[in-house]
Amino acid sequence: MTTPGRAHIRWFRNTAPYINAHRGKTFVLMLGGEVAQHENFPNFIHDIALLNSLGVRLVLIHGSRSQIDQRLQRAGLQSAFHDELRITDSAALEHVKDAAGSLRAQIEALLSMGLPNSPMQGSRMRVCSGNFVTAKPIGIVGGVDFQHTGKVRRIDIDSIRAQLEDGSIVLLSPLGYSPTGEIFNLALEDIAVHCAAAIGADKLILLGAGAGISDADGELIRQCAVGDISKLKITDPQQTSLLHTARRACLAGVARCQIISYEDDCALLQELFTHDGSGTLVANDDYEQSRQADINDVGGILELIAPLENEGILLRRSRELLETEISQFRLLERDGRIIACAALYPFPDDGCGEVACIVSHPDYRGGKRGQRLLQTLEREARRQGLGRVFVLTTQTAHWFIEQGFMEGSRDALPRKKQSLYNLQRNSKVFFKSL
Repeated sequence: MTTPGRAHIRWFRNTAPYINAHRGKTFVLMLGGEVAQHENFPNFIHDIALLNSLGVRLVLIHGSRSQIDQRLQRAGLQSAFHDELRITDSAALEHVKDAAGSLRAQIEALLSMGLPNSPMQGSRMRVCSGNFVTAKPIGIVGGVDFQHTGKVRRIDIDSIRAQLEDGSIVLLSPLGYSPTGEIFNLALEDIAVHCAAAIGADKLILLGAGAGISDADGELIRQCAVGDISKLKITDPQQTSLLHTARRACLAGVARCQIISYEDDCALLQELFTHDGSGTLVANDDYEQSRQADINDVGGILELIAPLENEGILLRRSRELLETEISQFRLLERDGRIIACAALYPFPDDGCGEVACIVSHPDYRGGKRGQRLLQTLEREARRQGLGRVFVLTTQTAHWFIEQGFMEGSRDALPRKKQSLYNLQRNSKVFFKSL
């Protein structure tokens, strides 16, 4: 019988690979001003404390748009906007400084907590803020003078890295400073992208109200390559903005951007310490890496294909046989875990190749992983000068037909394959021209 305590311990044990993977890595977190106003913000700070205690290097960049709006409204002032940027005149700048300074102090206070019987007990985190961002004025664009609204000119990389090396959390406000002593109001997204790229952050984590990015049907998009962003149909303006920021960061050299909810308690920890996460991952490349298998993958492949062998869908492969054939296999790997495999056995004398052993882990079916691996094998077959591929199947004929295969005769198989044909299985034969 599994008790709640044991279930918790097992979950904690399963986080070990992620704890090891994240230790010593640098994460930049972009927090809009609305994040600090939400009731879940203290829980988010607790999770920040946990990440810090696990050896993650953290840069927090906070915005203050909603706080600025509130101050301007109370003062009876209005801001003009152009291209979605606030035009900051001298009167507004005072409220911008007040909002940024007040929010920074609030965050620093929360990060300084160490109350007994709370998640912050014994954390003793050091928070470092400073003039790490050098800015310049946007100037006059299209006849519009942005006045005290600026953009990032330079990030003090060495100073930020030195603070991170010393174990401090770096906290940046949406302000920049010029060599002439001026203060500029900066866009939160501008600082986040420039900072993450400049310091070589391993991740940029963006927070929105919803759980990541949703498609037109309201379904959560778990992962997205940069090149596919333009194909998405997103109607929510905030999600569109977050995706745009993630795209900018990836194109600037940040390997991974993750969009999560600030309203959902534990979303940050779920995103970082579970297989499927809680939000949307945007990456320069495919999050699930495709690669050729090697001898160290034999055990993982055997574990993946065993259930289908037991059901009679696949022929059994011994470890010894798989070791000799390992170079024929391609894999999809996620977080070091093999989640799909497929093999190509070439028959160069007959100008064709056999596609075999296309398998996806039960937890990751439905994501077109089989199609991706099949396309990879077809490209490899063409590279080897093969004109067609074939497959033998007993239960997945319709799937291969959907991928462009056509049923053929057993007599059309390469002579060597005909001699190995298992009459007892009575597999159907399908061919596809390349």
